[in-house]
Formats: sequence, C-alpha cells, structure tokens
Amino acid sequence: MTEVYRALADQTRRLLLDELLTRDEQTLFELCSKLAMNHGLTPSRQAVSQHLDLLEAADLVRTERRGRYKLHTIHTAPLAQIAQRWPLRKA
Repeated sequence: MTEVYRALADQTRRLLLDELLTRDEQTLFELCSKLAMNHGLTPSRQAVSQHLDLLEAADLVRTERRGRYKLHTIHTAPLAQIAQRWPLRKA
C-alpha cells in the first residue's frame, strides 16, 4: 500500500486519475492535452509518462499497447482497499 499512498501524494497524479475516471483508454498525448486544457498544467510528455509509470507501479493504472498506441486505464481496486481499511463511521 505504500506505493498507493506515494502515488496519491502528488496533485498531477491525482488529476491523471480524475481524467482517466472520466474516460478510460486514453493515450499519453490525450492525457497531456487534458491536463493543459482542464487544469492549466503543461508538464512535458516525459514527466507525464513518469507519473503514469508510478501510477502503474502502484496498480492504480493499467496500460495496454494497441498497435503503436499505449492506452491507459484506471484501476480502482487499491482505492477500495483504503476504504475497507478505514470505513466511514456513521455520525
């Protein structure tokens, strides 16, 4: 779980997960464009690729190669494990 918390600690990575939640199977180019258009961030493609690698290492993103494209998809199971560990209390 340490990798999950490390991955979630960065705002850009959280925004990438938000974008993948709105639509799965996005390319690096699409995600870079969405960060710029929706959030005013302009990290290099290399920086976004490194963020995606870290998210993939934490099992929060899955990547599939189709032809010359790599498509990125969110995987929420590690987030569900956090909710199971610390369930909400009824007030």
